[in-house]
Amino acid sequence: MEKIKNIGPGAGLCLLIAVPCWLLGKQFPIIGGPVFAILAGMVIALFYKEKKTTKQGITYTSKKILQYAVILLGFGMNLSEIARVGAASLPIIVSTISVSLIVSFVLYKLMKMPANISTLIGVGSSICGGSAIAATAPVIGADDEEIAQAISVIFLFNVIAALIFPTLGGVIGLSDAGFGLFAGTAVNDTSSVTAAASAWDGMHPGANTLDTATIVKLTRTLAIIPITLVLALWKTAKSKKAAAASQSSFSLKKVFPFFILFFLLASVITTAAVAAGADASLFSPLKELSKFFIIMAMAAIGLNTDLVKMVTTGGRAIFMGLCCWAAIAATSLGMQHLLGIL
Repeated sequence: MEKIKNIGPGAGLCLLIAVPCWLLGKQFPIIGGPVFAILAGMVIALFYKEKKTTKQGITYTSKKILQYAVILLGFGMNLSEIARVGAASLPIIVSTISVSLIVSFVLYKLMKMPANISTLIGVGSSICGGSAIAATAPVIGADDEEIAQAISVIFLFNVIAALIFPTLGGVIGLSDAGFGLFAGTAVNDTSSVTAAASAWDGMHPGANTLDTATIVKLTRTLAIIPITLVLALWKTAKSKKAAAASQSSFSLKKVFPFFILFFLLASVITTAAVAAGADASLFSPLKELSKFFIIMAMAAIGLNTDLVKMVTTGGRAIFMGLCCWAAIAATSLGMQHLLGIL
């Protein structure tokens, strides 16, 4: 009861922000509930100064609720189905992810960017936007302002891609299958992939690229698992080395982000259940709850973010996002040309 009393006011505030943002996200999927929530939180934070009673709950929501959201996200992944249908796109997916991570690392070194922001932008650009950032942030120990900045950068280029890629695809003569691969590998967030593919289908009646783009995007989302596990192991090894150097005690339980293993377990449970004959729609409520928890967590992150500071210091982050986004698009088209798909 004491814990509920401490976190209740802050978590309740995040819930109040999340509900209308979730509904807005349904109406405007190209923007999405998480972006509405983080923007609402940042705006409210400009005027809301009495945070003493809500601070603990806001922190709990931005950390723990976010981890629960990632675990539930695993119930949306049927590993065998995604791997089977999306296997043909793997060379392009691996290439685009690799290029984005390399570009973000090079720019991190050249521009002396904060390591966490660079990692979040690189992972968010290459894998699946906000979901990848949500999964990666707790692993690397990113703070709320770093998460907010990365989400904002990814959102900017999501919207641009959804608006211009259908026309760009037509100008360069992409086939229906080619655009499905392009949208699935070169657009960051699932909602924006859906928007871009739907726009293409509207411009090309009978094209049916939406299914192709969605499957490719889901296949790309699987990269969350190896990326977060590698980062978790790297962080654990780094902490163990630091503990040894300072001759202090090392606790694996405190350092290793075990929620990633629960996320993987959720994916395995879904895959096994569907293979055994269960209806995949059985897991739909858990997927929706995951999305809602992410919106709640983004509201909390927005409440802990200094909007003015983020705007005045965000130039380099936007430039990094632009470079990653352009590199992914060019790589996707280049790989399709090499594979003879275009």
